[in-house]
Amino acid sequence: MENTNKSGFALSKKNYKFILIGLVLIVLGFILMAGGRSTDPQVFNEAMFSARRIIVAPIIVLAGFFFEVYAIMHKPKNND
Repeated sequence: MENTNKSGFALSKKNYKFILIGLVLIVLGFILMAGGRSTDPQVFNEAMFSARRIIVAPIIVLAGFFFEVYAIMHKPKNND
């Protein structure tokens, strides 16, 4: 078997860019999930059940994880 990657790295530069994009998506999702606490512990804050925190943010985090898997598994085309 030949090693098609001449730089010696297991992944190409494009793979690392995809990994960085996936990491940004994951961090963005967790940032969107943050918050919703009340300043007074005796008062219940309904803001913690917003659609952003329970629907949108987890979808973004999952998309980030799927993007990470794609980034690792993606095989670059040979342009020899």
